[in-house]
Parts: sequence; C-alpha cells; structure tokens
Amino acid sequence: MNKYKDIHFEVSERKILLRVFDVISVLLALYLVGIVFKFNYFNMSTTNYYWTIVLGLYLISIGSVFEMYNLQVASNQFQIIKSIILTSSTTVLLYLLTPIYTPVLPSNRLQILIFFIAIFTALFTWRMFYVRFLASNRFMKKVILICDKEQVKELIGGLENADPHYRVMGFVNSDSTNLKDFNIATIKNIPIDSLEVFVKKNSVSEIVIASQKTDGITVNLYNQLIHLLENGYIIREYTQVYENLTQRIPVQYVSRDFYRYFPFSRSNQNHLYLIIVRIIEIIISLIGIAIGAALIPLVALGNLFGNKGKLFYTQERVGKNGKTFSILKFRTMVKNAEKAGAVFATSNDSRVTPFGKILRKSRIDEFPQFYNILKGDMAVIGPRPERPVFVNEIAEVMPFYETRHVIKPGLTGWAQVNYSYGETIEDSLIKLQYDLYYIKHRSLFLDFSIMFKTFSTVLFYRGQ
Repeated sequence: MNKYKDIHFEVSERKILLRVFDVISVLLALYLVGIVFKFNYFNMSTTNYYWTIVLGLYLISIGSVFEMYNLQVASNQFQIIKSIILTSSTTVLLYLLTPIYTPVLPSNRLQILIFFIAIFTALFTWRMFYVRFLASNRFMKKVILICDKEQVKELIGGLENADPHYRVMGFVNSDSTNLKDFNIATIKNIPIDSLEVFVKKNSVSEIVIASQKTDGITVNLYNQLIHLLENGYIIREYTQVYENLTQRIPVQYVSRDFYRYFPFSRSNQNHLYLIIVRIIEIIISLIGIAIGAALIPLVALGNLFGNKGKLFYTQERVGKNGKTFSILKFRTMVKNAEKAGAVFATSNDSRVTPFGKILRKSRIDEFPQFYNILKGDMAVIGPRPERPVFVNEIAEVMPFYETRHVIKPGLTGWAQVNYSYGETIEDSLIKLQYDLYYIKHRSLFLDFSIMFKTFSTVLFYRGQ
C-alpha cells in the first residue's frame, strides 16, 4: 500500500468540515465567554439543550444562504469576511427574535453585543485558519489523466475550474493512432512505460480514465493500472469524477451510452415525494401570489414611467412531456421587442428597459409565475421552461436536451443557482448538464439546497 500520498479533502468532506467546525467554534466561544465574562444569555445545559440545536441550525442555514459553504468563497479571504459578517448579524438577529426555542431577551443590552462579538470572532478565527492552512496548496489533490490528446485541455479545464485544489500533474495519451509526445504548458505527457514511476515519485493520489477508445488501453497500460490499484491508488472514470466535482452530467462525453450513466431519480416516480412537493408548492405559490399582489401598485407605477406598456405579458413555453403552456411575467422589455424574430436574451440586452433591469435583478418579474405553479403548469424547482422555437433549435444540435421535459419546469432550478444567464448554445449545454444532474439526483434535500441558493441569488442581486 502507498503510505506517502498527500492529504486531500474531497469536496463533500470540506463542506462537512466547514459546517461542523462553524458550529463547534461558535459553541466553544460562547462557552468560554460565559466563563470569562459571566455571560448569562446563552447557557448550555441538559435542560435547555434545544437552545444549542436551534443556534446550530440557524448558523448552518443562514450560512448556506450567504455562501459560507461555497468552496470558492470559503477559499477567498475577502469574500469569506463579507459572508461571515452577514451570517453573524442575521443569525444573532433571528436568534434574538425567535420565541420559545431561544432564551428570553436579556435586560442588559451589553449581553447582546457580547453574543454577537463571540459568534463573529469564532467564525472569523476558524475561517481564517481554514483559508491559511486547509485551503492551501499543501492539500492539493494530484491527479493523472488517461485520455486522447485532443481532449486534454477541455478535460483539465473542466476539473480544475470546478475544484481549485484539484491539480492534474500529467496525462497518458491513449490515442493508439497518435502516440507522439505532446506537452501542454505545465501538463506533462507521461510515456506509458513511466506511469508507475511518475505516480510514486510525484505523490499522485488518483488516476482518472477518460479515454473513449478502448484500443488505447494497451496490455502494458492495463497491467500498470492493476499494479497501482494493488498499491492503494484510486482509479476512477472521468464522468464519475466530473459529476462529483461539478454537480453536472457531462453529456458530451457519455455519447450513446448516456442511459448507462443516467439512471433517473426514483423521486420522479415516488408518489409520497411528489405529494409532499405539491403541497409545498401550493403553499409557496399562495404566499408568492400574495406578495406579488402587494407589489403590483409599485410595479405598475414603475411600469407607467419606465416601461410604458402593458403590466403583464404572456409567452409560450415548453412544459412537462413537451406540452406547451403560457407563462405569465411582469413585462421588462420594450414594445415589439422581437419584431425581427426570436433571439436569446443577453446579459446587457438593449431590449430590456431600465426599470425592467431592476425587476429582473431583484427577480420581482418572476412573481406572476406563482400563478403558473398554482395551476400546475410549473413547479417551484425544475429546469427553466424554454420557448418552443429555441427547444427545436437546441435539440437539433444537442443530444438529450428534451430529457429536461420528463419533469415540470421550475421557477428556479439547479442550473439557475449555479450558472449565469444562458446567452448561447454553449451556455445551454452547461445548463442542460445541471438540469440533468437535478433530474438524476432529485430529492427533498436537493430541493431545499436550491431554495437556499435562490435566496443567495436574490439577496446578492444576481438576477438577470
């Protein structure tokens, strides 16, 4: 067995680590503050243990909204400080205002200040330690790719962009028709005969096989992979690695074998899950319609001066099983915006009015869609519904695009909270990967995760 591989935390392990130590650091700080400063507001004991549980749940939930567990944010010193301030402030405010399950408000206001400082200092200290040590290069995961040389740049980019701690040290060219040396910048082309030596010398912890040509896996290469496996090295298939890191389905690499890699989530046929989701959707849609109705006077006033046209507009979209329906939205574009024909909306679309940009950024323009949810045309969570003309256009060049229609389209979705607005066919491919990941892994846990991420999108004004 290889005893000298470098330590590396997987993506899921780092997210669990962050959550667990966020809670531990805060509870430890409050315990120490209670001893040193005679802090009486928050006392941990067997009689009020639920205070601790509620605080931990608030901290993790609010931290998720403010991107405390986004690994890109967690590794950036300046971004994480902003998230810590927002998380600490909101957690303290919500905890103070929650009745029954939290302590009675202290008469001494200094206790509230100590409570906030203790939580902020605990999170700040622990997260700076994480940025300085656990997110450093010493915890890089060193990997070797076995693939065709034409794939190298794209494959490496897909892995390293998803996880900044994922470092591809080299690749073995599995294209038997072209075995010439081929180096890309710092990525070394490793001769097959040198694979074992290179792996052991460079403390490589994982070998990823991405070759789609089986004749490139020669007897010599196969035997070396077996020796490495026997010595404790991990060998994984690229699509599995890509899906785990990016939380997307790499449809461009699975080709005609797609359904072997894409078992549909059992939740899609689970009647209990579907009933629970529908009840939640009805409740949310009724709340959304009430809020939308309250906003109508404000939107109507802004529309009168900023958009100068009808308040609402409808548009045909493709829903579940390919059936079309009329989606309802607040209007954000100028009159006759598509007199030259249907085109993709872009990030700085000139057809969007100044007031329409405000509506889009804040997601207020989406509120009328709660009516579509109540009717059953849409779900709260699912792939965003696309227009028939674009569905036909994209489906011609993109395999499996219409697989999105096996479930209801959603007001928000996994693609929306993880990727920017789609402007091109290439953007649609990436969003399709996220949509298929959701369909494959659909569950209440993933649904609630998307809801939290949606709150982050709205709070940080990232709408389109």
